[in-house]
Amino acid sequence: MTSAHIVDLLRKCRTIAVVGLSSKQYRASYGVSEYMQKHGYRIIPVNPNENEVLGEKSYARLEDIPEHVDIVDIFRRSEAVLPIVDSAIRIGANAVWMQEGVIHEEAAQKAKDAGLDVVMDRCILKEHMHLNRG
Repeated sequence: MTSAHIVDLLRKCRTIAVVGLSSKQYRASYGVSEYMQKHGYRIIPVNPNENEVLGEKSYARLEDIPEHVDIVDIFRRSEAVLPIVDSAIRIGANAVWMQEGVIHEEAAQKAKDAGLDVVMDRCILKEHMHLNRG
């Protein structure tokens, strides 16, 4: 996905379901989500081990979220991505975002084939900061 497409995605999409979001403040998922929340994005935690993160109710699965999700942001190991992408397709998300170090070509292709935008191995916080600088 080109930088222009990423900018467009971040401008259009406002609701981000963060799979693997932890309430542990030292975790990257927490810091990134807190930053995005402070910049006007609705953050929906998806983690069966959490009840609430950043003041938002946490859901066990993407399918449990009772509203539309624009971006599914994945903070999980690469080998855990495929079923998350399947869920993102089922719920009609607009995009799948795999954080830095999260790479799964098959899942990315499956999401693209289903009409979702895909960002892989990039940090949504860094991309947002770049957008605001440019």
